[in-house]
Amino acid sequence: METSQSIDRGAPAGTTSRAGAGCDLVTVPSRQGLEAVDILRRGVGDAVGPVLHDDGCDTLGFLVPPGTADAWDVPGSTCTQTNGRGLSLHPRPPVEGSAWLLPPGDADRATDPAVLRAALGEAARLIAAADNCR
Repeated sequence: METSQSIDRGAPAGTTSRAGAGCDLVTVPSRQGLEAVDILRRGVGDAVGPVLHDDGCDTLGFLVPPGTADAWDVPGSTCTQTNGRGLSLHPRPPVEGSAWLLPPGDADRATDPAVLRAALGEAARLIAAADNCR
């Protein structure tokens, strides 16, 4: 089980903030992340914020409010507290070797960690069910 990485304390988890300065980054395997994006986009309102993917398309990164890393405990994922280092919301992705799946502007609010946690759980169950049907 992977755990969160915390460097510094930020705003309490569960708060919604503008994505960008001080956002934490939840990283998940791409299959689960893509399924979670679909789940979140089918939800009500602005459920998903900006999302990054790496060049190899192995992982997806969800921008979440600062402080989320302090309590993140979702198996198979990591949450890194960045304190805004390199996470500026410009057309060019903030992390070298990445690209925007959902760029800022299309999704300009950080994803609520509780909503993301639920979507990742649902995605994991859907993937397990699909894999067990083979």
